[in-house]
Amino acid sequence: MAQLTPLSKVLILTVVVGGVGFAAYKMKDKIAPPAQNQVTSNVPPTASLPGGQGAGTTAATPKAMPVGLPPGCTDKPEVRFFLWAWNAQTGLMHATGGKQSTADSLMCKNGVNLKLIREDNTDHMQAFMMSFAERHKAGEAHPKEGAHFVAIMGDGGANFLKGLNDRLVKLGDEYLAVVVGSAGYSRGEDKFMGPPQWKANPQAARGGLVAGYLRDGDWNIALKWLGDNQIPNNPDEKTYDPSALNWVAASDYLDAAEKYISGYCEERKNTQTGKVEKYCVQGAVTWTPGDVNIATKKGGLVSIVSTREYRSQMPNVIIGHKVWMSQNRELVKGMLRATFEGGDQVKADPAALRHGAEVSALVYNEGDADYWVKYFNVVTETDKQGLEVELGGSSVNNLADNLQTFGLVPGSTNLFAATYEVFANIVRSQYPDLLPTWYPAARITDTSYIQELLRTEAPKTAPDLPKFEAAAPVKQIISRRSWQITFESGSARFSGSGESELSKLLDDLVIAGGTIVEVHGHTDNKGSLNGNQALSEERAFAVKGWLEQQSATNFPQGRVRVHAHGQSEPLESNTTEIGRSKNRRVEVVLGTN
Repeated sequence: MAQLTPLSKVLILTVVVGGVGFAAYKMKDKIAPPAQNQVTSNVPPTASLPGGQGAGTTAATPKAMPVGLPPGCTDKPEVRFFLWAWNAQTGLMHATGGKQSTADSLMCKNGVNLKLIREDNTDHMQAFMMSFAERHKAGEAHPKEGAHFVAIMGDGGANFLKGLNDRLVKLGDEYLAVVVGSAGYSRGEDKFMGPPQWKANPQAARGGLVAGYLRDGDWNIALKWLGDNQIPNNPDEKTYDPSALNWVAASDYLDAAEKYISGYCEERKNTQTGKVEKYCVQGAVTWTPGDVNIATKKGGLVSIVSTREYRSQMPNVIIGHKVWMSQNRELVKGMLRATFEGGDQVKADPAALRHGAEVSALVYNEGDADYWVKYFNVVTETDKQGLEVELGGSSVNNLADNLQTFGLVPGSTNLFAATYEVFANIVRSQYPDLLPTWYPAARITDTSYIQELLRTEAPKTAPDLPKFEAAAPVKQIISRRSWQITFESGSARFSGSGESELSKLLDDLVIAGGTIVEVHGHTDNKGSLNGNQALSEERAFAVKGWLEQQSATNFPQGRVRVHAHGQSEPLESNTTEIGRSKNRRVEVVLGTN
């Protein structure tokens, strides 16, 4: 997310400091503990998220609004919304008109006196949510303190809500914090940066040392990429494994960038040789302006992969109190309606984007409108060493986008639920003591407000969707992985175990909604050369057809391409049954053009 302070987007499971109700939960110990109990390098599980499609109607007509006007509907109850500095909220900024709803704003027109408050620390967010709930439990219908709503990134939702809801449920199950909508997405600015050779050959990243704020969203990006390329991750921050990707813990995303810029090195024990040697940082996981700092101050790194390719990984999700929202349904729907209409207008008119950027600069007290406009979309700039680097990139959501995000239209998949569950599993795979359990996505999601909006109004503009040109070749490969999708002998019909593997493949592909999918079919050498060539093609087309049938919106025309190789590219010798079984495979390549 495009923001300028080190504390933005701190990941989750946090502790609250003094005086607001949750001092016993310590952020540092829960978010980034030393990796004491999980020290063996391992390949992260495949990340599995959808990347939706859909259709809208006509664009909304925006109305220009000035910035800096006084609050305009203070006769309504004040609703406090704590959020990070993030361009994905530009539609919300535009809809509010200032730090508090202005007279001509979409919020006031919907009867919502919304107060926007920047808060970069999730420990404070949790504290404000807890304080609000305690006051409501004590009898205040509209508590004067605390947070009505907060917004965080969806891939960190399981961690955040586990820490918060474990305390809220002590007030009663009705006090759960739940997700009710999404204001936008990170679409490029959150990224894994490394040397160009890692992008050209992912296996070259083995033995690399990367700086990052661990267990954060940008770390999630790198972990998915490792899983897709079957590269082990070393979760022990004190050792060096030459066969895995290794990590230096940074205090925040700017520190991660600075550790690369400054040439930071550490002495570590090599897990294979037992020798203690010096190793230096070669890459970073960060977001804007950390990526800008790397490009302008040192250079030499490119975007290995980002939320531009992993489109559905990082939705901005709006979290509120279950009980209070149920008692104020029209107010909640009004806030969501205004936010989504603000997204419509930002999509439709550069003037609305500019207005949202001006409000962002005011609310966040960082940068200026030019900054927020510049990095709203992905831009390509030349770094200090002459490399071209992609920087920035976010998008705003309207009603149609929310229908896709929560799987509320035919052919779509619940993107939020997938990203929530997938990255909870990734954290648990690497640090099982950190997040052994979490609240199921269904329990902490309430789409009834969006569904009620849909019953009274149609989406005004189309959702933000990737477009694929079937004739455009893949120019950049992001990952390559073999899948043991089994078929009935001599046919293109899936076996029972093959369908189980297909479900895993589906989950793996939907997260990377901005990528082209190449399905490569291979056989062993049983049968004729021509027969095996035809069979490998039939099997690859069977996989393509299955994916498109399961989720048409995630696999539109032009996204999935088929390649048949027959028996020409064996992985193992065909002289043994074990070797032949490994050669009967489907290889999936993700790439961009």
